[in-house]
Amino acid sequence: MVDIQVKNLTKFFVIGENLLEGLSFDIQEGECVAILGRNGCGKTTLFKILTGEMDYDDGEVYINPHKRLGLISQIPKFPVGYTVEDVLRSAFESLMRTRRKMEELETAMQSGATAQQLREYDTLSNRFQSGGGYEMDVEVDKVSNGLGITPSQRKQEFDSLSGGEKTRVNLARLLLEKTDILLLDEPTNHLDLHSVEWLEGYINAFKGTVLIISHDRYFIDQVADRVIEITEGHAEFYSGNYSFYMDEKQARFDLQLKQYQQEQAKLNQLGFTLERMKGWGINNRTLYRRAMSIQHRMERIRKTERPRTEKTMKASFGERDFSGDVVFKMKGLSKAFGDRTLFSDVELTVEGGERIALLGDNGTGKTTFLKCLLGDEDFQGKLVFGPTVKWGYLPQIVHFSHPERTLYDTLIYEKNYSPQQARDRLGAFMFQGEDVFKLVGDLSGGEQSRLRLCMLMDEKINLLILDEPTNHLDIASREWIEAAIEEFEGVLLFVSHDRYFIEKFAERIWHLEDGKIRDFKCDYRKYRSILEHEAASKPTQEILPKAKKEKPKGGTKEQDKLVRRLEREIEKQEKRIAELDEKIEASGADYQELTRLLGEKEEAELVLLELMEQWEAAQVDGTS
Repeated sequence: MVDIQVKNLTKFFVIGENLLEGLSFDIQEGECVAILGRNGCGKTTLFKILTGEMDYDDGEVYINPHKRLGLISQIPKFPVGYTVEDVLRSAFESLMRTRRKMEELETAMQSGATAQQLREYDTLSNRFQSGGGYEMDVEVDKVSNGLGITPSQRKQEFDSLSGGEKTRVNLARLLLEKTDILLLDEPTNHLDLHSVEWLEGYINAFKGTVLIISHDRYFIDQVADRVIEITEGHAEFYSGNYSFYMDEKQARFDLQLKQYQQEQAKLNQLGFTLERMKGWGINNRTLYRRAMSIQHRMERIRKTERPRTEKTMKASFGERDFSGDVVFKMKGLSKAFGDRTLFSDVELTVEGGERIALLGDNGTGKTTFLKCLLGDEDFQGKLVFGPTVKWGYLPQIVHFSHPERTLYDTLIYEKNYSPQQARDRLGAFMFQGEDVFKLVGDLSGGEQSRLRLCMLMDEKINLLILDEPTNHLDIASREWIEAAIEEFEGVLLFVSHDRYFIEKFAERIWHLEDGKIRDFKCDYRKYRSILEHEAASKPTQEILPKAKKEKPKGGTKEQDKLVRRLEREIEKQEKRIAELDEKIEASGADYQELTRLLGEKEEAELVLLELMEQWEAAQVDGTS
């Protein structure tokens, strides 16, 4: 069954320049489809058309009339004084009305109930139960916890929240409404890693239809059944997730280029023969007719359009030589706001060439930690930089001291460029033509980040600090930033929730949680594997604590029980390692799977070693 159908959709804002032109696609019931395309290609406009918020100029749009459709970016107006809890509960408006009627009847029946009242109460009670009324509290708690909406935030007034917080609460409300068709426009913005992973699980279990606009490549890989790319107003279809889309897009480009080259070679060959025949056929009608036949043949050959490569920004970071081993070193670094400690007693050393991701949930203090490094925040403890270290910083929210200036003037005044240098530099960052005369204050968040990078990359730096560098950027811009960072040979320290970006660059992870920073000297996959193993083995660790090796109370009998229990655990762990060995042998051709399995085996062997140590200690205690 088709839930959404778009036929020959056309939308223009300037006459003669169509944003969407002849766009057509179908979305089947239960599909999860990612809508991709550059910023400004019409993705959000399409969503507004689907919800009826915006009209269109031509074509047809069909939405299944029996389905409820919800759009995350449409935040309703709520009464003054509405708390976050009130907004979340508004998802159950009909159930709340039913409950109020039940409460009114309960009050009325206290002095004696009529048969009609009892029948009405029974009907309302059944409606409340079948609609999930008794699970409301559990559902609200589950979604709020999953999306990182804290109990204290649920008590706040909705109007007091930031734009990002409102979007997150509205997403929670939308999920609680049990909407049949979800339109999610950048749903992972403003979510931390934990919340994004929870949302992935929710979407994968969701039985309805989902359309997603997202630049989060890892997220698309996890949830999308297929991809629709909007390019020049038209739709291109890919029957798989983001990884499939990338491979298939390259394959299509290669095939089209090959067909184009073959056609051009054939046309060149026939063209050469045609010119010779025309020359020879001036006084020979037979040769002339042959020349005309060749010309008709050339016209009949299918003209394949030359595939176009997307324009890319060409720039790299200016680098400064670094001498010495230590880039910076911290000892006892601590930061608190009043009674709330963000982090304490941090002791870390960074050496040349390292690439470090600082991870943690929203609100744990990652940005504050970066500001302490940069000297923008006071702190307790000691922080020492190497003598030749020069850093560059891209903040999460970019500010310019003169937003009233044009991009062109900004580079001339702040970077002391000549007019031609300013144009060349802006052109390298895809600010071309009249774009250079836009006011800085009128730029989108992504464009402001791009301009700041344009200015930052010209500086000679050997320590690059980035706070959410891929926020507000489309996929093409993210790939460009990644290409520039790959060329950078200095130290990279970044905060990000973009797992694709983290996987690509992180060689060391700092995990900020509960006021402490744990140092994982490994890549993101190994870090995730360690955390998953720790979570899975917590109950075992509580039963068999490593630190406690005293003889248990109860004498020899209890000691024997402990030894036997440890032996069973050891046997179970040895069996697990043997199973991993079999999987490793079978995964020789899959590098990523092999890497994951080897990491699991290494952790399993560490657990086995710990169990053996406990078994040995128990044996010694039993004989003493």
